[in-house]
Amino acid sequence: MQWAGCAVMGIVNVTPDSFSDGGQFLDVDVAVAHGVLLASQGATIVDIGGESTRPGSTGVDVDTELSRVIPVIERLAPLLASTSTGTSEVRISIDTRQPVVAAAAIAAGASIVNDITALEDSDMVAVCVDGGVPAVLVHMQGTPEDMQNDPHYDDVVAEVKAFLDDRASAVMRAGVPSVLVDPGIGFGKTLQHNLALLRALPLGLSFPVLVGASRKRLIQTLGGLDASADRDAGSVAVHLFAAHRGAAMVRVHDVAAHTQALAITTALDDARDQPS
Repeated sequence: MQWAGCAVMGIVNVTPDSFSDGGQFLDVDVAVAHGVLLASQGATIVDIGGESTRPGSTGVDVDTELSRVIPVIERLAPLLASTSTGTSEVRISIDTRQPVVAAAAIAAGASIVNDITALEDSDMVAVCVDGGVPAVLVHMQGTPEDMQNDPHYDDVVAEVKAFLDDRASAVMRAGVPSVLVDPGIGFGKTLQHNLALLRALPLGLSFPVLVGASRKRLIQTLGGLDASADRDAGSVAVHLFAAHRGAAMVRVHDVAAHTQALAITTALDDARDQPS
């Protein structure tokens, strides 16, 4: 899968308890319609998840996760395939850390695995290899349940880079066809850790980098917002910064705003390069 510039991954959380939009897309019809909408707004990938990994979350059992995501993927996949042409192909990714869920999602029509544990489970590597699908490898210190309990690094940029380099190289040697690497904004990081990673993009990595800061707490903190404030404008600002620093993809809730902002900044950059 190839694209030019910074692509957009749109989020569909089929969960009751995700930090931003929990409960909005639990109904299969609503989730499918939202996935189609995100694709129409310019998402290159529609990311379906059935387990909240917000700080403090404890996870769900595999059967519950399967019951949430598989009906959505089964119905969404043919709808996206019918609207994909040439370079505008839209793919579905499954956001899961469970190999059983990933395998079922691939069988249902997903073609990318987005794993916050960076395929550290050998069974997840096997699922991607057997399915011939790319993977998103996320850095996370700890687990969602405890990752924000005083995270510590001696050198966050060097440590995250080393981890992602090691995992990406290992899974590709094992036969995973390609990877995106995600420094894991908000996954076991303080505000200062997050800022250091954003400023250091693309971290000297030889693999394409995905950044997912959409509506996260750093937006509230940096913007001086109260907890109930809309964080989409701040999310666009952070992701434009990431794109200018070399991010290959951003994972977002508000696809329309991001695709518009990215298109305009690309046009402005192109205009700047033209002779006056």
